Formats: sequence, C-alpha cells, structure tokens
Amino acid sequence: MNAYAPPQAKVCYIHVDADLIVIDKPAELLSVPGRGLDKADCALSRIQTDYPEALTVHRLDMSTSGLLVFARSKTSQRRLSIQFEKGVIGKIYMADVWGHPVPLTGLIDLPLGQDWPNRPRQKIDHDAGKPSQTEYVTIGAHAQGARLGLTPLTGRTHQLRLHLAAIGHPILGDDLYAHPEALAAAPRLHLHATRLDLIHPVSNERLAFESPCPF
Repeated sequence: MNAYAPPQAKVCYIHVDADLIVIDKPAELLSVPGRGLDKADCALSRIQTDYPEALTVHRLDMSTSGLLVFARSKTSQRRLSIQFEKGVIGKIYMADVWGHPVPLTGLIDLPLGQDWPNRPRQKIDHDAGKPSQTEYVTIGAHAQGARLGLTPLTGRTHQLRLHLAAIGHPILGDDLYAHPEALAAAPRLHLHATRLDLIHPVSNERLAFESPCPF
C-alpha cells in the first residue's frame, strides 16, 4: 500500500455561514483522520485550523473529490445528519466508467456488505448485505466508455464504485474494484461529488451547491 501523501493545496471553501461549511475536497485527501499519526492530515483538520468548532456530517472516500459538508455546532450537525440519514439531501456524482451501460439510464439495486478478509473492500452480499440503490444516467462518452451522472439513493461505503463494477462498468482509476485496463485508464479515481441540495439546518432555506468536474 502506498504511503499517504495528500495534496497540499489550501482548502477550497464553497460556502461558509454561521451554521455550516461546504468545501470542494480534492482527491486523495481523507475526509476525517485515519489510523495513525501519518493520517492525521485531513479535510476536517484543515478546516478546524480556520474554524475550530467544525464538526463532521458525512464523508467522501479519500480518492473521491467534490462537495463535502461540515457543521459549526452540535445542533447543526444533528439536523444535517438526519437529512443524510433520511435521504433528504440530494446528491449527484460524475463518473467516467469503462464501457457503455445498457440501457443508457437505470437503477442498480444490489445489497452491499463488508468483505472482511479483503478490507477495506466491500462486496455484493445477497444474504446479509444492506439494501443499496444507485440511479445512473449516461451524459456523454470518452475514449474508454461513458460519463455518467450518479444519484445514490442509499449511502453505503463504496456504493457507487462497487455498483458500477458489479454491472461490468468500473469507474476509471479505481484501485479497489476496477480491472487492470480500467485502473490504468486514468491517473486518479474518476468520481466527483458535483452537486448537493440540502435544507439549511437553522433557516430551513433550500440550498444548492455545485462543483465543476475536475477531470
């Protein structure tokens, strides 16, 4: 396993107010600290340099880039977390995948569970896995396949990565689930959290945030 070497660019703030913070997380930066002092550098620790009260609400995989939300109080954290748990928050991801899904749009409905002997990998588990659903729509093409818009209807670990691999269209650059050709086709995981729609935890205003796809 390669040593953790996060990018050193400054935090890109998308939105900051008295109750929440939204950033554009770069690929290869942990959302929260990992195990060991060598993995202490993360999105949360960097934000806490500017806003010491910042609290985690949700996470993105280290290799996934895009929109990440933090709270500035326990009350805001609880209210935002409930929105994620209940599926109130709208999420759209962009991904480049190997090949062209047929049909061009669809629903992937496959239960996921932990693959204990091969952690941190997850696996399709029809016996004990948790229900997991992902909607996809083809929005373009590239040399190796298709660009998809992905909407996770559930929030399982590695859900988008494993769901796409399971239907034969792994995300380019995925070092956990892609076959060698798809892994070698991109210098990073081509998965980006491009849009978030949420309800402000205090004002109840509907907010929408966007981040352009960097690949």
